[in-house]
Amino acid sequence: MKHMRHIVTKAVVAKGKKRTESCEVLRPPNTPSSILGCWVINHTCSSKKHGRYVEVTGKFDINVWYAHHDHSKTSVFTETINYKDRIKLHYRDKDTTGEEVHVRVLQQPNCTEAIIISGGTQFQVTVEREILVEVVGETTICIQVHEAEFEEEWAYGEESSSSSSSSQSSSGSTGSSKDIEDSSSI
Repeated sequence: MKHMRHIVTKAVVAKGKKRTESCEVLRPPNTPSSILGCWVINHTCSSKKHGRYVEVTGKFDINVWYAHHDHSKTSVFTETINYKDRIKLHYRDKDTTGEEVHVRVLQQPNCTEAIIISGGTQFQVTVEREILVEVVGETTICIQVHEAEFEEEWAYGEESSSSSSSSQSSSGSTGSSKDIEDSSSI
């Protein structure tokens, strides 16, 4: 224990991930003839830790572009969808303090299917999303300490000596360095 030290630091102590696929039923004001397009935008979310779970609350807008009145008119129907995902945490450390929850959206909510249901009066939109949560907390790591005089062993390779020939050529010159400096200033 004499050569060991404990360092308290912040690290990821727990993680959780959840992929969700949900079917949303939308009721447009006009009876749709066909769906021309569907997209999901404006996703926002927040999180709160509850024991060994993180609850992620969020919302997004579903936009459905559709034809109505026997394909003579088109409209875009927009509805905001709220959701609440409960994500189980998998811990690496047992005792931590000062925990913070970080949410990362791995896949933004995305429309995978949009169909007309209930006798042609409603849309059923399938939306998928994937969320990763990380809990950052204070944890202790243990390191080994060496004495101040400790020097790490290095493996030195043999170097070739090509500098000896250049030193002989400079010593063979007849002029002194003072003569060279004086001639360069002329």
